[in-house]
Amino acid sequence: MKLARWIFLLAGIYGVAVLTPGLFLPARGLPELYYGFIGLALVWQLVFLAIARDPVRLRVVMPLCILEKLSFFAVVLSLFLKGRVEGDLFWGGMIDGAWMILFVIAWRVSRADTNVA
Repeated sequence: MKLARWIFLLAGIYGVAVLTPGLFLPARGLPELYYGFIGLALVWQLVFLAIARDPVRLRVVMPLCILEKLSFFAVVLSLFLKGRVEGDLFWGGMIDGAWMILFVIAWRVSRADTNVA
């Protein structure tokens, strides 16, 4: 349970730190999509922090967190392979891919913790 707790705690803290400044930058493209994306992503960081508080009880939400990371990672990777993404956006997608793998690990190790009770 400690590993799952740390993974989700670090993911939430990292996400809040990286995303919050975007609220104070000029919107790229359509403002409603840009700020909507930032807002929704920040809500997910709160979900990660909630899971960090009680990974065993909130284990059922972890697959949704994995899908959240997969959704951005897959899109960015696909666009990169088509030559439509580069730089910071590419690396942001790859970081989400790394978090996705860590979330899978957290989900797997937390299963063992639920069997102890």
